[in-house]
Amino acid sequence: MPAFVIPRLTVVGAGPGDPELITLKGARILAEADVVLYDALSNAELLSHARPDAKKVYVGKRKGLRGYLQQEINDLIVLYARVHGHVVRLKGGDPFVFGRGREEMLYAQRHGLQTDYVPGISSAVAAAGSVGIPVTHRGLSESFRVITATTATGELSEEIYEAARAPRTTAVILMGLSQVQAIADVFCRFGGAHRPAAVIQDGTLPTARMISTTVAELPARVAAASIGAPAVIVIGDVVNLASAPQAADLVPELAPLYAAVA
Repeated sequence: MPAFVIPRLTVVGAGPGDPELITLKGARILAEADVVLYDALSNAELLSHARPDAKKVYVGKRKGLRGYLQQEINDLIVLYARVHGHVVRLKGGDPFVFGRGREEMLYAQRHGLQTDYVPGISSAVAAAGSVGIPVTHRGLSESFRVITATTATGELSEEIYEAARAPRTTAVILMGLSQVQAIADVFCRFGGAHRPAAVIQDGTLPTARMISTTVAELPARVAAASIGAPAVIVIGDVVNLASAPQAADLVPELAPLYAAVA
C-alpha cells in the first residue's frame, strides 16, 4: 500500500459491449487505475487494459440477481480511493445515460475525492446502429428520444406516452424488456400498432440477436424468440432500414462498376 495517496475517482464509459468500442482515453485511464470497480454491462475483456496489480472488483447489478446496492457502491468508491488512490468506475455504455455516473461522482466529491468523467459510446445509438438501424434518417425520422422504460418507483415512464404520440420520432427504450407488453399497449392506443419495431439483444457483440416486426406483434415475437437482457427496443420507421438491400441492388446501373472493382 502506498504511503501517500490522492483519493480520486474517474467514471469511465465502457461502451455498448464490443471491447474495441471503448475510447482511447478510457483505455488509458484504465491502465492508470489502482482499483477498478466494474459492473455487469462492462465486457470483462476490458479489464486487460488495467495493470496486473490493480484491484478489480465486480459490483454489478442485474435484474433478478443479488448485486450491490447503489449506496454500497458509493461507499466502496470512497473506501478504495482513500486506501489505494485512483479508483476507476467502469460502467457500461455511457455512464451519464441512465447510468448514475454523475450520482457517484457527486457522492465522491462530497467525501473529498477528486473526480473526472470519460464518456462512452451509448447502446442507445450503437445497438441499433450495429444492425443497420440509424436512430435518425432523412425523410423517416425528425428526431429521436432515449427513454428508460420505468420510473424510480417502477411505474411505466410518462415519456413512453409522449413517444407514442410522435410518429416522426424514433423511440429508443432502454431497460424495457420486462415492460414490452405495456409499451406495445401504449403505442397501439395512440394508433401505432403498425409502426415498425425491433429489439436488439447484445448489440455490437458476436452474440447479438434481433427481431424486427410491428409494435402490435412485438411482445409475442420477443417471447417466442426468448430474447433476454441486455436489450434495446427501437420503434419507428428507421427499423425498416435494418434489412436494406445491398448497394448494387439499390442502384442497379452501378452493378457493373461494383463488379469491376471487386
